[in-house]
Amino acid sequence: MQLRRGCRLWWVALPAIAIDRICKVAITRTMVPGEVQSVLPGVLSWAYTRNRGVAFGLLSGAAMLPLLTLALIVALLVWMLRYPEAGSMLRTGLWLIVGGGLGNLYDRLAYGCVVDFIRLDFVNFAIFNPADVFVCAGAVLVAVAVLTEDRRKAHG
Repeated sequence: MQLRRGCRLWWVALPAIAIDRICKVAITRTMVPGEVQSVLPGVLSWAYTRNRGVAFGLLSGAAMLPLLTLALIVALLVWMLRYPEAGSMLRTGLWLIVGGGLGNLYDRLAYGCVVDFIRLDFVNFAIFNPADVFVCAGAVLVAVAVLTEDRRKAHG
């Protein structure tokens, strides 16, 4: 029973993985690395790059990145199994992080790098991918869940 409760909301990771894979396959089949295509002039472009590091290109070329990614995913899964009573917002956030992490892990194992392509033209920011969006959205949900729970305990 604890396994079932611990894994609830697992399906949240599936669309994150699917959207990430579909987008990356489309980019790798229609563009070459270094190519840029404007989607919304001055706002959004596809800029196909290969990121051998972690977020923002840090730790570029580190051979242990796939193992580190896998270890973090396993740690999140263990935590969810250990604390099955965690709320839905927290769990949704964690599953989004797992889904995004699995999307980027696939890239590292299949290509030796992560396929990035989303570029915001109106701001000087890193090029990223859908998996990164899911990881960040998940982190925001986790933070909001933790903060609202702490506030509820303080005023409860």
